[in-house]
Amino acid sequence: MNISFRQLRLFKSLADTGSVSAAARRQHVTQPTASMQLRELTASVGTPLYEVISRRIHLTPEGQALAATARRMLTEWEAFQQHIAASRGVIAGPLRVAVVSTAAYFMPRLIGAFCQQHPAVEVSLEVLNRDGVVQRLRENRDDLYIMSMPPADLRLDDTVFMSNPLVVIAAADAGPAGTRALSLDRLRHQPFILREAGSGTRMAVDRHFRTRRFSPNVRLQLGSNEAIREAVAGGLGLGIVSRHALRDGADNRDVRILDVRGFPIESQWHVVHLRGKPLPPTAEAFRQALVSLSGDERAPRATPATPRNAPQTSVRKPRAAPKANR
Repeated sequence: MNISFRQLRLFKSLADTGSVSAAARRQHVTQPTASMQLRELTASVGTPLYEVISRRIHLTPEGQALAATARRMLTEWEAFQQHIAASRGVIAGPLRVAVVSTAAYFMPRLIGAFCQQHPAVEVSLEVLNRDGVVQRLRENRDDLYIMSMPPADLRLDDTVFMSNPLVVIAAADAGPAGTRALSLDRLRHQPFILREAGSGTRMAVDRHFRTRRFSPNVRLQLGSNEAIREAVAGGLGLGIVSRHALRDGADNRDVRILDVRGFPIESQWHVVHLRGKPLPPTAEAFRQALVSLSGDERAPRATPATPRNAPQTSVRKPRAAPKANR
């Protein structure tokens, strides 16, 4: 076989995007050029690598194997380039990070600070539901993964770098009376609006309630913190969200945090990767930057920042899914 790095990069982009035109844009070539390169690659391998069904690319088993091989080869090549740069005292090259959606409230600021220190780093930030992040972790698609509830069935290098307090919120002009130390019994008949089953927040909340033998009256299950906040502000019930998901200032005047016994739930943010995977210099430098936040009271509080505000960062928004877990 006579296959070039350019073809491997193009095929990896095809596998990632599921579209020839999208792969062409990512590799900065025209669609006819991309189509020609993919035909040549298929001819060189000697077996179909993908098929088009309903205008969508579907990889064959051989194509899936080639995509996995291309990812490994390109990752190794990028790591080599980064090690050469690091030997010259420069942290440079790509950094791929996948985060659950709640982390998008603070990760752009952390990434922005890191990029200011290392301007030659190019960050790709994937913001997904928890299932999406875990799937990418299983496939070893990124350098680092940020979540509050890492999967227990994988061997991981796992470091806690910041707290993730979960709080009870109510509409500013509604909810139970009183402002101090409400008991869960006082909330037994209050309707709750919770994250969907399988999300990191919901897993922590369910575990917390089980230990206290409390069964919430769940009115709604929603797939985003913003949706919960809006539903609570509209008077539909009480919500439980990460403190990081609450904006400071005027945007937060329509909800209030309740003082409830046993809250906030003490959850944490983890930075993980598969155990035994050697991190390239950019990823190790960023991991160390996150680890330095441990116990640091200056760690960023909730802000309205979104990934689009992060310098030198490309962001792919969460994919729509019938069962969105974050």
